[in-house]
Amino acid sequence: MTELPGGGTLECRLEGITLHGVAAGGGPLALLGHGITANAYVFLPLMAALADRFRLVSFDERGHGRSGKPVRGYEAADFAGDVAGAIRGLGGGPALLIGHSLGARNALEAGVRFPDLVSAVVAIEFTPYIEPEVFDALDARVGGGDRLFQSLESVKAYLADRYPRLPADAVERRARYGYVATDGGWRALADPAAMRQTSRGLRADLEPALREIRVPTLLVRGADSRLVSPAAWAKTKALRPDRPAIEIAGADHYAPEEVYGPIAGEIGRFWSGLERER
Repeated sequence: MTELPGGGTLECRLEGITLHGVAAGGGPLALLGHGITANAYVFLPLMAALADRFRLVSFDERGHGRSGKPVRGYEAADFAGDVAGAIRGLGGGPALLIGHSLGARNALEAGVRFPDLVSAVVAIEFTPYIEPEVFDALDARVGGGDRLFQSLESVKAYLADRYPRLPADAVERRARYGYVATDGGWRALADPAAMRQTSRGLRADLEPALREIRVPTLLVRGADSRLVSPAAWAKTKALRPDRPAIEIAGADHYAPEEVYGPIAGEIGRFWSGLERER
């Protein structure tokens, strides 16, 4: 179990929804947003690595984990609104946004819609130009998790097969914090209907948000990613050549869990550069 300096759980009550989160550290506010079907706790090692520099809060996104699960409201604007509401609820920011996949999309959207609340964005493993067939495969993976598992061990076996490059402790966190005993077995806390809506929403064109964002932004890709193809990455960098864009060796789409140390190092260097410019 990762120990978090100054860590603890919290609830953030927004209009129409309550978000469950975990907090650590002290310093400038930084919010972390996870990928689809994941939960706030996947970031625990990354948070521990950054806790000496930031006041970190990782939330279960709407529809996920222990946060609220409304019947509808899973478009980019809804998630970005949650980010803005959380920043205001935590003291008003501005906040650094660190997002992975779905969380990266949400961070970019929040940076465009609420620039006064966002100091900078680190967008890991989500860009414009992701191919339709990649989203088709994502839909299938998301739908595949909607099942009853006989035991927590069978959940872990499923997750290890679905995410073959995840370390064992990352699989353990996903199982421990993302599933609950119910109906004679174990089910994901992520709501199936919400996941379907969220996955559809990820297909919306992200090019306008990346083109228009004005807050400092770092783009990150796992060098072996199957979500952000080399072609999508090249077009993204060409769209905003003024934004730093780095690839992380030895990682695929799940870089924040696989190689959190290098990710933390890049975030630290990015933030230090912004501090020097101020």
